Parts: sequence; C-alpha cells; structure tokens
Amino acid sequence: MEPGPPLRDVRCFVLVARHLGFSRAAAELRMSQPAVSQAVGRLERALGVRLFDRNSREVGLSTVGKALLPYAEAMLESAAAFAEEAARLAAPGEPVVRLAYAPLAGALAARTARRLARRRPPVGVELRQAGWRAATTALAAGEVTAAVIGAPFPRGLATAARFHVAVGHLAVPADDPLARLPEVRLDRLGRHRVILPRDRPPGGVWARLAALLPGPHRHHVVPGGIDDFAAALDLVAAGNGLLAAPDPLVRTVRRDDVRFVPLDGADLRMTYGLAWSPERVSPELMALVQAVQETLWTR
Repeated sequence: MEPGPPLRDVRCFVLVARHLGFSRAAAELRMSQPAVSQAVGRLERALGVRLFDRNSREVGLSTVGKALLPYAEAMLESAAAFAEEAARLAAPGEPVVRLAYAPLAGALAARTARRLARRRPPVGVELRQAGWRAATTALAAGEVTAAVIGAPFPRGLATAARFHVAVGHLAVPADDPLARLPEVRLDRLGRHRVILPRDRPPGGVWARLAALLPGPHRHHVVPGGIDDFAAALDLVAAGNGLLAAPDPLVRTVRRDDVRFVPLDGADLRMTYGLAWSPERVSPELMALVQAVQETLWTR
C-alpha cells in the first residue's frame, strides 16, 4: 500500500483553500509563500489532480479540490486527535482505587467516591458491587484495592471504619395477617418460616436471629449468605418465608407485594467495615481509608 501524502502538504492545501490565497495561508503557517506553493504542487503531483484554479489575480478551488477538501480536513482532525490521545496516555494519570462494596453500602461507596474526587490531587474510584464471598475473593486476587464487607471479616485482612446497620423490621407478604400488625416479636413466630442463610458464623446477625426464634423452628435456608436483599424480597413475596430487613433496605425499597413490620425488642444489627490486604498498602489506599472514615463521621 502506497503511503498517503505528508500531513504538512495536506495542511497547506486546507489553509490555502480556507483563505483562497497563498500569502495569507503562508502567514498563518509561518512559512514562505513559495514553500506553501511548492507543498500544494507536491500534493497535486502525488494525487494526479489539480486542486486549485489559478490566475494572476485570484485563486479558487477546482471541482476536484472542492470534493477533496472535506477529506483533507477530516485527515487533519484525526491526526490532531491521535496526537492528543497519545499525549494523554503518555502523561501520568490520576491514581485510581478499586472499591468493592456490599449492596447495602452503596450510598457510602458513592459518597466516598465523590469525596476522593474532590481531593487535591484527586483520586479516582472504580466501584464494583459485590457480595461477601465475591468481595473477599477479589481482595485475595488483588482485583480490588479494598472492600466494604460485612462481618465476619476474613483472617489476614486489615480492617477499619467499622459501622453498624440496624435490622429493625421484618419483611412479610403484603397479604399476610402479620402485615396489619403495628409490630411483631421474633418469639411469636413459631408458626412462620424465616429466611436464613446456610452460613451463620457465630456472633453474626444471622446466628443471633436463629437463636431468638422459638424452637424447634422451620427455616427457609438459602445457600451461602444473604447479600442480594432484592432477591430475598422476591422469596418473601412468593411466600417462601419472612426476612429480617436491615434499615437501609426499608428506607429505599417500595414494593406493593411486601410490607415491612417493625420488630419489637430484637436488637439485631449487622457490622460492616472497610477491609484490605496489609500486603498491598499504598498512598491511594490510605486516602480511601480516610475518606470512608470522614464519610461515616459526616453522614
């Protein structure tokens, strides 16, 4: 494939066409008029066409020149964009942290990202929603810088900025008699199934919930943990069981087929925190830790 004409000659053609004169084009290009004329002549010979109609008094675009001008302008624009993008890639960009977060901590993650964007210099944040198992796997593989996850926290991870989320309601089907009660006690649910995860580490909210239910009790057990509360509410609406609902879920979800009834005397809460590998500490990570702590203090 033959190489295309030099960009310098194409630029001379475009400027002469724009000014309809060699002298004004030469002044803008900071070249001599003969040099511009020679460049246009080279381009015409390379293309085998006549780009301008010239006489002693004026210069005008030929029919071919008018047809080729848009292509020449697009060529110059593409070259400028190419140079700009190359310069951007060559320059050091802003530091970036990758933050995984539990679905219930979405508001915290978003506020933290905005806070880091306002820093000088700014720190970019890539957000990734992930449940407990996915987040801890990503941390171990180095795919994320840190993660907002719920307790229990895996061994070997550093943690900070711990906070608690109250679990003060019970999600019930909208047509269930419980939906009409002003509040409900867990020890009165002997005839109802309650949704629980299979994994219930000692000291966690689900282990405490199971202990508060009257026994022997029939549970609706879901595999692993409960990270996707929206999917768990689908189970409630389908009549598979009742769900202990954390307060952020109650504040943000509105469904016609589910009601949230206050729990009386349960004192249930989930513990969350920012976790990271102590082997991958960086200034950007420390900025993230500080931003999460500040966000929690000012919420």
